[in-house]
Formats: sequence, structure tokens, C-alpha cells
Amino acid sequence: MAQTKIVNFGILLKSFKGDLAYVTRLIKSYIKYNVDNIPLFIVVPKEDLSLFEKFISSNVKLYSDESITSGLVDDDSVRGIRPGYINQEIIKLAFWEKKLCKNYFCMDSDAVFIRNFYISDFMYDEDTPYTILVEDNELKVDPIYYKTHWVGREKLIRKIQKAVGLNDKIMLTCHAFAIFSSKVLESFYLNYLVPSHLTYSDILKIAPYEFSWYNMWLQKDKTISIKIREPLIKYFHNKYQHQNYIRQEIKVKDIARGYIGLNINSNYSRDFGIISYEDGDVYVESLEEMYISIKQTFRSFIIQLLRKYNSIIGKRKHDK
Repeated sequence: MAQTKIVNFGILLKSFKGDLAYVTRLIKSYIKYNVDNIPLFIVVPKEDLSLFEKFISSNVKLYSDESITSGLVDDDSVRGIRPGYINQEIIKLAFWEKKLCKNYFCMDSDAVFIRNFYISDFMYDEDTPYTILVEDNELKVDPIYYKTHWVGREKLIRKIQKAVGLNDKIMLTCHAFAIFSSKVLESFYLNYLVPSHLTYSDILKIAPYEFSWYNMWLQKDKTISIKIREPLIKYFHNKYQHQNYIRQEIKVKDIARGYIGLNINSNYSRDFGIISYEDGDVYVESLEEMYISIKQTFRSFIIQLLRKYNSIIGKRKHDK
């Protein structure tokens, strides 16, 4: 689909046929809560275009990966990661080159909007988008996330800092759902990639975190004013985070007080189907997880018995 007029702000959704059911759900929430009629740009591989044509409307445009950039990869030469994953990172970094929108919010297929959203959620003023920046110390505290993801991720993001010349003890970035400025991306391309003789796939070989390349370059170059916002989408990185929210009886309406949407990461939930937030009890525990859970429950039970016993003994001694 041709787009002649560049818009000031839009939403970018990079997807593929394997996520068609997720996109169908996302589009319903986008239509329901999109008060300011923010345009949505869906980008999929050329062979998947026909499956996504049903979503095209006055607000929804469809493009092929190949129409965005010629710098896609077709093998696992980028750190052994499957090409589809790397190409979605490349598309997000290269989308500005298409001159479709000046600023764009990077959306994932497995997310949903949960309340009305407006351009003002994403833009500080007419020219300046918010920048999503966090230290994510809560994830650093999380024992499961720390062991499985944090250590390796931090090491690679520090490489990005060093590569762009950002000397900062604090590591401010985001996991997903970043707001990109075409001005920043153009500066990154002209003032870092071109002089260094690097392509998007080259930098992802250094560290496969497209949002951190953007964030670190912006903090180094200060291309635009940095107006910090916390994440707009509540992101559940693993099933334990999801289950903990459910156990606390946190409802979607509660999440909506702080976020415009939520994301149940399909990397861990896909095997259980298209998981909605309320489906937190759907996950099947492994034998190891069941053992740990039973052991913790038994330990808690014994501790409560001992406390009760000590309380009774203490009361008797006091009565004497």
C-alpha cells in the first residue's frame, strides 16, 4: 500500500503469519481504544501479505519487509539467532527510511491495548516523543529472571554503550515497546553506522538489542530532548510474573491505571495457546517446579505450626 503523506506519529507492528491470531486480537483492541485515530503500519514478509490484507483500513496500512529495507538476513549468521527474529529488529531500526512517519511506537503482536490511548501518551510535544528509559532493578532482583536473562543481557548492553562511546555507570534502556524518533535514527545511521562502515545486521552481531542501540545513541548524541517515560505496556517476561499478579488479585482495570496495554510474552506462553491476562492458571508446572512448590508449602506449614506452638508456650509462661 502506498503512503504519500508523512505523518507525525504512528504505530509500527512487525509481524508474520505465525502471529496472525495474536494480531487479530491486537487489532480489535487497537480499534476499540484508539481515540486519536493513530495510524498503524503493519510490516510482514512478502509471502504473508495476503493473510494480513483483511486488516487494511483508512488507519491501517500494510507493507512487506522487503519494501522497507534490502538489509535483511536469510540465515543464522547473527549470533546464531533465527533470521526472522533478527529481521524484525532490523525492520524497526530501518522503518524511518521509508519516510512514512516522523515518530513511531514499536508494538508487538502478542500485546493488547486495555484502555483509551492518545498521541499525548507517546509525544511530549509536537516535535518530541517521550523516551522509554528504565534501569529495571526489579528484574535484577527477580532470581529467575536474573539467572536466565539479566547477566548476559547486561553484558551485551554494556558493549553497546562502549561501541557508541557512552560512558555511563547507569544502564538506562527498555526491553520493548520503544518510541522511536526518525531524527534520532537518521543521526544514528549517518553519524555512526555510515562512518563505521556498519549495517544494521552488523551491530546486531555485537548485541541483538535494537532498542538499546537507539537508547544509547540518543543518550550519547542527544539528538532530541530526552523526555523520560516509564514503559507504557505492562510486560510479563515469564509465567511467574504473570501468576504473581493473578495471585495478588490484580485485575486488568488495575493494570490500566498505570499502563495503556499489557503483553503476555508469547516466547513462554505460546505452547499454552493464545493466553489472555485472566488465564494465569493455565500454565502446567514441570516436576521440578511442582517439587519446589510442595517443599515451600510444607516449609511454610511447619513454620506456622512452630510459631503457633511458641505462642501457646509463651502465653502459658506469662500466665504463670
